[in-house]
Amino acid sequence: MRFARLAPPDQDRPAFFARLDGAAAVVHDAPPWLGGKPTGEAVAWTEVDLVCPVLPTKIVCVGRNYAAHARELGHEIPAEPLLFLKPPSALIGPGQAIVLPPESQRVEHEAELGVIIGRRCKAVRQEDALDHVFGYTCLGDVTARDLQRKDVQFTRGKGFDTFCPTGPWIETELDPAALRVRGLVNGEVRQDGLTSQMIWGVPALVAYISRVMTLEPGDVIATGTPEGVGPLVAGDELALEILGATAAARGLGGALRVSVEAPRHTGAPGA
Repeated sequence: MRFARLAPPDQDRPAFFARLDGAAAVVHDAPPWLGGKPTGEAVAWTEVDLVCPVLPTKIVCVGRNYAAHARELGHEIPAEPLLFLKPPSALIGPGQAIVLPPESQRVEHEAELGVIIGRRCKAVRQEDALDHVFGYTCLGDVTARDLQRKDVQFTRGKGFDTFCPTGPWIETELDPAALRVRGLVNGEVRQDGLTSQMIWGVPALVAYISRVMTLEPGDVIATGTPEGVGPLVAGDELALEILGATAAARGLGGALRVSVEAPRHTGAPGA
C-alpha cells in the first residue's frame, strides 16, 4: 500500500494522512503507523498536494554502509554500523527547497533508502526486524562536507534545516534487499546503487540500532548512500528514486524532487 501526507494548497485544513489509490486519496484519522483508520472521506489529489510523509521522533542515519562510498571518501569500511542522528527539523518534502547554509562552501547530495518504523522496538532479533518496519521512502542525507570534515563529528554538517528531503510517499510492500537507489541532479544520474550492496541490510540495521536506542513508530532510518556523492549549487534540482533492482522487483513508483536555493542571509542578531 502507498501512504502519503497531503496539504492541498487550495484547502484550509491541516495536513492529513491518506492511502493513495490511483487518483483518489483515502483520508485517515491519524498516521497509519499509529493505527490511523479511514475516515470515510476520499479526495482527489495531485503532486502539488504532497508534503513530507513522516513525523519522526528521530532520524537515525548510517554512515559508510556501501563499500564504494566509503572508498570514494577515503575511509576504511567500518567494523560495525556507524550511527549518527539528523534532527526532525531538517525534514522537507516534495517541491520544497534545500537551502544552502552560508557557513558551508561544499554541500553534497546523498541518495538513500529511508525506512519507517511501524512498531516500537527495543533489542529486536534480526530475524524479527522487518516485522517492526512500516514501509520505505526516498531520503536525502544532504551534507555540508567541508563542515563535516572540519568538525569530525557529524551534527553540524548534516543537521541544517532542509538537509533531509523525504518522500514523496511511503510504500509498505517492498523488498528492501531488491531495490535500486538513484540520485539525479538536473536530470543527470550521479548515484546509482543496489541495496544488495549494503554492508548491513535493513534487518541487521534495525536490530543493531534497537540495541542502542528504542525505535518508536514513525521513526526513520537512513540506510546509507551508494557512491557518486557530489556538490549541489543554487538552482539545481535534486531527484531521488527508489526503483526495483530487477524488472520483476517493485519500486517506490515515483521520484522525490526538490530544488536548491542560495543561502538566506537573515543578518546579525539585533540588526
